[in-house]
Amino acid sequence: MSDAPAGGIARGGPDGVAATTEDGGAGARETGRLVTAVLGDAPAPSPLSPERLRNTYRSMPAAERSALWRQRLHEAESGLTRLLAARPTSTHLADWFALQSEIFADLPDPTTGGSEDWQRVFFRGQALMERFLVARFGEQALAAWAQAIAEVHRGVEPDHGRGAADPVHRIARQAELYGSDYEFDDGMDTEGATRAALTITHCAIWDYREKARRSGVRLTLASPCTYCTRALSANIRAKGFEPSHSLRTGPTGHGCRWEATAPQQPSAEPSGER
Repeated sequence: MSDAPAGGIARGGPDGVAATTEDGGAGARETGRLVTAVLGDAPAPSPLSPERLRNTYRSMPAAERSALWRQRLHEAESGLTRLLAARPTSTHLADWFALQSEIFADLPDPTTGGSEDWQRVFFRGQALMERFLVARFGEQALAAWAQAIAEVHRGVEPDHGRGAADPVHRIARQAELYGSDYEFDDGMDTEGATRAALTITHCAIWDYREKARRSGVRLTLASPCTYCTRALSANIRAKGFEPSHSLRTGPTGHGCRWEATAPQQPSAEPSGER
């Protein structure tokens, strides 16, 4: 679960605006919906502007950014441990223990370390784990790793009661960590429980990868999409929804579109005459 301090989380509601809590206490539960005070015959609220659906988490507090980086590192490392534990051979355990010491080396101070410090630790760990896995089991093992991570994700990622919008908001928060540009579909306010969609118009992971490569980080995969699409799809399924995505490249650079849809319930068959 997220280790961001209570009250320091700026999550979005199903309509892409900041969610409210049911009360003002420190342990208030996020409702994931707008709360509108009705005063007499006050006019109905005006439709949401497109700007409120775009880059919703740009003002995410630094503490929440750091917490999400730590959660993502926990999901990835625990997922790989889970994957290795399920394999019948212990041939690679010594190498894995050595790699873990690299992943968790020189961690930022939990009280003074900034989100950029935790981003560096996560990206280094992700690169190390990708190299370890692909070198020993091939690129096809990324799908199994993504599934193992999703099993961890199912337990540690909170449910906010927004239905299909929950996993899509998680994608938006991850996109925000890199400074990507993204926007929710304008139907999130009415359809978010059963269907939610997000378009990343500029994926800044590509920018960060290039910066890391120039600084000496060894990258295993030619494209971040090779792993990312598997991981996000598995996370959506782990939360009980059907994922779909498409990749795109245009004037704004690399991007993608994601949808999460509630599975259709089988219709009840009419009972026959007895």
